[in-house]
Amino acid sequence: MAVILTIANQKGGVGKTTTSVNLAAALAQRGQRVLLVDLDPQGNATMGSGIDKRKLTRSIYHVMIGLSDVVETRVDCEVGGYSLLPANRELAGAEIELVEFEERESRLKEALDAVAHQYDFILIDSPPSLSLLTLNGLCAAHGVIIPMQCEYYALEGLSDLVNTIRKVHANFNTNIRIIGILRVMFDSRITLSQQVSAQLEQHFKDKVFKAIIPRNIRLAEAPSHGMPGVNFDPSSRGAQGYLEFAAELIEKTPTFRPAGSAPGAATTTAAATTAATTTAAATTAANTTAAAPATANATAKAASTPASAPTTSDAPHPATPTPVAEAAPAQPATNPEAPGPTSHGEPAR
Repeated sequence: MAVILTIANQKGGVGKTTTSVNLAAALAQRGQRVLLVDLDPQGNATMGSGIDKRKLTRSIYHVMIGLSDVVETRVDCEVGGYSLLPANRELAGAEIELVEFEERESRLKEALDAVAHQYDFILIDSPPSLSLLTLNGLCAAHGVIIPMQCEYYALEGLSDLVNTIRKVHANFNTNIRIIGILRVMFDSRITLSQQVSAQLEQHFKDKVFKAIIPRNIRLAEAPSHGMPGVNFDPSSRGAQGYLEFAAELIEKTPTFRPAGSAPGAATTTAAATTAATTTAAATTAANTTAAAPATANATAKAASTPASAPTTSDAPHPATPTPVAEAAPAQPATNPEAPGPTSHGEPAR
């Protein structure tokens, strides 16, 4: 049974597609059966895998609206060694057409469930927005990988995404959890990058992957040749970073594999809720630390206390963190919270 992971971040230009394509190729090199799902109407993951999106007769658009299935639509990326569910600009119209469908947020999940037993990993490259397509990716996933640059604006976007994941967990997908944060386009020569990276490690602890993807020109050149960077130049620092990340992800897989796919491995609702809530609180601490270092210690103490998901106002991002009250852990059979606005962004839907 495949582990389904969404690579998500509503902020554009943070390396979601580069991470999706190169992680798929790196996992394939390590003997994993991988399906990459291009859920972005721009179709960059499709082109970066060596598939011409302009010549597609079927795409994920047809899968989403029920005109085709995954088996008929998927193509093989020979260079990368993985299967691809391609996308093109037709997918942009799917959001309008999906409005007429019941349970429209689960269309992708239903399609992937039919082939999940054929793969070890299914990776979903989501678009740079909190749209219905992104919601489908989150509802289908067992976990979320968040690529982010070590910059202050990236921390702001992280807060919104964490709150969206909490709402999806509460209302649509109780299996979803944050697998980890991947630092990408990292430049060790920049002091700010080092400081933000240190803050991430301090507040998110084991939610931050040890692997770091450096800023590397060979990764940027690879899509123009229609192949993943790990195949284009395996010796480059960027390719080596993704190979290390793939090894780390495989090692961590037993800790987040969904219930029923491996003996003794299960993800409970309570654990997912606590992980998402703690991550959201830690994000507030990270933001506050970047803006006002004097308040970081008190916020970190509040973020480290597990609690059920709090309900916040619909006001803009606060200048100081909101303390998280201590509460009893959520029960697996109970919806931890009804959807509502948060202080960090708008609801997913």
